[in-house]
Amino acid sequence: MSRIFKTKVFARWAQKAEVSDEILCHAVAEIEAGNYAADLGGFVYKQRIPLPGRGKRGGARTIIAARINERYFFLRGFAKNEQDNISRQELTLYRAVGQALLALDDAMLKRLVDVNEVQEVTR
Repeated sequence: MSRIFKTKVFARWAQKAEVSDEILCHAVAEIEAGNYAADLGGFVYKQRIPLPGRGKRGGARTIIAARINERYFFLRGFAKNEQDNISRQELTLYRAVGQALLALDDAMLKRLVDVNEVQEVTR
């Protein structure tokens, strides 16, 4: 079974934007089915998600580092009216952070969860 995580920064944004873990799980299910907004390369994907009361059309974009069917890390979220897209610099950063997170062994991942740097999404 795949595992889903959100970084501390993403978790703060999700709480403020009222994005539930259920919405994140649905976004991952869509990725696993091959339905995602964009494959940005380097195991980084862009996925649209609905925001409460606005649906997907007026929703948000998320940046996710993923090894499909294994691990997913939600790195960033932003409303569509907040920012059109990410810059090349941001993409380079997300690829590097994503690759580092995806390379973690279970013991190191547990440590990051224990110190609240990442949170595991409950299904």
